[in-house]
Amino acid sequence: MRFLIHGSIAYDLLLHTESSFPDAINPKELSKLSVSFLAEHMERHHGGTGANIAWNSALLGDTPMLVGAVGNDGDDYLTLLKKRGIDVSLVEQRKGEVTATAIIGTDSAERQITFFHPGADGSAGLPDCSDLSETVDFGIVSPRNAKLMIEGAGAMAAAKIPYLFDPGQQVILFGQDEFRRAVAGSKGLVMNEYEWELASKKLEWTEKDVLQTCGLLVITLGERGLRLEKKGERHDIPACKLSQLKNPTGAGDAVRAALLHGLSRKWSLVDTGRLAAAMGSLVCEQEGTMLEALDWEMLEGRVMDNYREKLPK
Repeated sequence: MRFLIHGSIAYDLLLHTESSFPDAINPKELSKLSVSFLAEHMERHHGGTGANIAWNSALLGDTPMLVGAVGNDGDDYLTLLKKRGIDVSLVEQRKGEVTATAIIGTDSAERQITFFHPGADGSAGLPDCSDLSETVDFGIVSPRNAKLMIEGAGAMAAAKIPYLFDPGQQVILFGQDEFRRAVAGSKGLVMNEYEWELASKKLEWTEKDVLQTCGLLVITLGERGLRLEKKGERHDIPACKLSQLKNPTGAGDAVRAALLHGLSRKWSLVDTGRLAAAMGSLVCEQEGTMLEALDWEMLEGRVMDNYREKLPK
């Protein structure tokens, strides 16, 4: 399957503290907030939502085309993506700017605070994808420059490319009308539990409204798994058991790659959700957002161990 993946391409700085974010924050003194945390662990990795989704799609055997931007420090990153079978011909490289950077802090209970510098993505444009309608099977618009997300959703709708819309925490930057149009043109809305709270308020829509508008709602629930819902059908997929928990950063992007894989093949929501949960669990067991390799038999075994049923062939 050939996927068109809009999203950020970034370098990740991952910090982990054994402290608790809530313990250090007094909700009655938020106007005077000034906190500091000791990060006992630090790692630097390649990342970005678009790159992560594309990377996992390639591991699953699909053919991802990535739409995003890098700066003058992005040559090595693009070379790495190419080696992994990712089509980067639609990635814009902007000289004189840096590639986006995410600084992600995780506390003792896996709560996260993220700072994101858009770098080249902040001034990038959108390539013409109108001629891809006959060659692309499915797509996704994931977090990056908010303006380009809305434009990318509109372009895919115009080209009649089915796509998922994953607004992330960019929700706060959307106008209500443009956000509604992006969801209405999609084949499904995907986000985590916290993001859904933001989105429902901005849209002024209930879950039922979303299902009537685009037909599918997927909400990831962290250690509780994920929920997939369409008209007349809801499935709560428990999370897979972990051999170890290293860092959850990037697990959601692995989930999204699995959603593309299953939905494009018209798998049931249950099978798609189980594949998504298994992929997300693998990323949680390592440091960094990108799996070095993927053994399909091992992945099938993980699904069997957790759900006692096989994945479709």
